[in-house]
Amino acid sequence: MAVKRKKRRRRIFRRRRVCRFCADSSLKIDYKDAKTLRYFLTERGKIIPRRISDNCAKHQRQLTLAIKRARQMALLPYTVEHSI
Repeated sequence: MAVKRKKRRRRIFRRRRVCRFCADSSLKIDYKDAKTLRYFLTERGKIIPRRISDNCAKHQRQLTLAIKRARQMALLPYTVEHSI
């Protein structure tokens, strides 16, 4: 007879970080500030989701809108350039 072993699941406690824009009210989301907006983009140019960036819903919406405006104004790239 095979002995059944109980699998012990380890709980992963992830500390919820606070939205950096809520914590520091001096930080403003502006489409002209490409340096700040690049922090919320992947290396491929995609917008980092809220669950990873730990922004609140309000600031994530503002951030997404600012990134899209910066892309239209050619301050940020839509995609990365591929070398052939």
